[in-house]
Amino acid sequence: MGYATSLDNEQHRGRDVRMRRGFGARGFTLIEMVFSVTIVSILAAIALPRVSDQIEKGRVAKAIGDIRAVQAEVEGYSAGHSDSLPSSLAQVGRGGMQDPWGNVYVYSPFAMNGGSARTDQFGVPLNARYDLYSRGKDESSALPVTAGSSQDDVVRGADGGFIGLGSNY
Repeated sequence: MGYATSLDNEQHRGRDVRMRRGFGARGFTLIEMVFSVTIVSILAAIALPRVSDQIEKGRVAKAIGDIRAVQAEVEGYSAGHSDSLPSSLAQVGRGGMQDPWGNVYVYSPFAMNGGSARTDQFGVPLNARYDLYSRGKDESSALPVTAGSSQDDVVRGADGGFIGLGSNY
């Protein structure tokens, strides 16, 4: 009787283990896994362009802030040096300063370079004394801000009254 009872208990325990293992502890099926990966891929495809746009807007905002700061330093230098402009950004401690895209900011005082000023859509110079701008994401620029290569430039215009994208000027 003891042997039969022990055999019955062992068979009963084995059945319980099999039932528990098959009922509550199963993994993902292949279809569930494919479905999950598809949903995650669709969400990533929707989110990625929006994240890229926000990163680009942040870079533009940083360039605007940098240009404002450099403009204040150039104006401070000019006020302390009989209204003359620095010949380069190095004179105000900003030599080799890079924009958020890794390009060096362009500083061009007109009295020292022959007057090649950036212009608006009507050919009117953006500034009276100097230009200060970033070449933007495409790393290229042209003197008129209406040129295709200048649309992403962050420019200083109206003698500092406007600082923003060339496409918005």
